Amino acid sequence: MKYLLWLLKAAIFFTLFAFALNNQHDATVYFFFGTHWRAPLVLVVLAAFAGGLVVGALGMLPGWWKHRAAAAAQGPSANEALSTTTAPTAVTAQAAAPSISATDLPAVRQHGL
Repeated sequence: MKYLLWLLKAAIFFTLFAFALNNQHDATVYFFFGTHWRAPLVLVVLAAFAGGLVVGALGMLPGWWKHRAAAAAQGPSANEALSTTTAPTAVTAQAAAPSISATDLPAVRQHGL
């Protein structure tokens, strides 16, 4: 499996490398007020991709901060509280199968998309 992942990574790398080699022609990007930028097409595509990543991450920051503040205000989660308790005793083979109700399960918070 490890070798298949390396093969996939190598295939992606060489595909992108061939794309970069085939797109070395100059491209001109025109901005406002008569300014422009001349660069190889692969750099223009890379700059547009990086700019999209930055704008996307900045757009998500307020939501991240809100969820982080809500998690900090809530205190330790149910999983942390369960991990600090002692482990239950071993169940013997003669014990009946326990019935699990909805109240026995830890609360799961769902975040909508």
